[in-house]
Amino acid sequence: MNFNKRNLIIFVSLILAGLFHPQKTLAKEDIQSKIDEYICAYEEINWFSGAILVAKDSKVLFEKGYGKADYENNIQNSPKTKFRICSLTKSFTAMAIMQLEGKGLLSLNDTLSKYITDYPAGDKITIYHLLTHTSGIVNHTELPSFLKDRRLKPCSVAETINAFKNKPLEFKPGEKFEYSNSNYILLGLIIEKVSGTPYSDFIRDNIFKPLGMHNSGFEYHGQEFENFAKGYTLSNDKITDADFRVMSNAHASGALYSTVEDLYRWDRALYTEKLIDKSRLNDMFKPHKSGYGYGWGITEIFNRKISAHGGEIEGFTAYMTRFVDDDICIITLSNFEHAPIGKINIDLWKNTSCPEKRKKAEQYMKSIKTMWGSTN
Repeated sequence: MNFNKRNLIIFVSLILAGLFHPQKTLAKEDIQSKIDEYICAYEEINWFSGAILVAKDSKVLFEKGYGKADYENNIQNSPKTKFRICSLTKSFTAMAIMQLEGKGLLSLNDTLSKYITDYPAGDKITIYHLLTHTSGIVNHTELPSFLKDRRLKPCSVAETINAFKNKPLEFKPGEKFEYSNSNYILLGLIIEKVSGTPYSDFIRDNIFKPLGMHNSGFEYHGQEFENFAKGYTLSNDKITDADFRVMSNAHASGALYSTVEDLYRWDRALYTEKLIDKSRLNDMFKPHKSGYGYGWGITEIFNRKISAHGGEIEGFTAYMTRFVDDDICIITLSNFEHAPIGKINIDLWKNTSCPEKRKKAEQYMKSIKTMWGSTN
């Protein structure tokens, strides 16, 4: 099995989830001490910086910041620190689409050509295909033009779409799953056309404000935010600034920021009908090809249903895991792009004691790949 730097938060989530195995109950103090001991070990060797929140049965069991939001100015991370949430943005974009669908303003069966009349093969690609990454549209962040140009200077949604619009489809729409940021860029455009408002305003007014997510928003280029973490990497064992990135270009695929506390408000809302009705919530969390729902990856481990998503960009990683059968939520936001993959891997297998658990853990690690999103 191959592992890469994306897996840090996945492994952390899996290990922490082991603390809540249905057949094993630990005191809150034990949980707190075990989590803190585990994460502190990585903080001490500059392998983790960020914030973590763990909750069960509507109660926050653990929340704490590690490392620094700003190493130059010695500003500590906390549960209120704002981080780029990368491709976790897609879960909010999917919710916005479902809200518009609930109002009868669009249908998931609408074709792309309804919104972009001259889009090649637009009569064969539906909103459903975009939501589930089954459109066959090339991932624009893997094109040479992204690394050379669109990552480094501001560009409009139209410019981004033009970069991939005329590329051949990688497969017939609906044929298979292939993660592509382009799908959610297009969904962002559809949200704007249908609602008549900018994507950022729609998410703010229809999700963030109703849920009291006052420390979440859209990262406009050049805008300064209070209590916002800087992104870092590790170079020659020294913490250094991550490469520059214009986040607004990621738009509906990855331009949102949040805190662990706000994301827990998001988790709570997903058990209610505050944003959309129950039937549409069920549709969002129904696994389609490769276990992907609408903006969420869906799988099971230890016979417990999990919905999760994450992402990474220069200087940041984010992951949110919801163990819905047990009402457990683990949110990890980091302003380090590097990760202790080897050590975490070993720890995972050491702590997975029986063959039955090892087999399920392996299955989980295979399926979890479909939940990850990279906006780089």
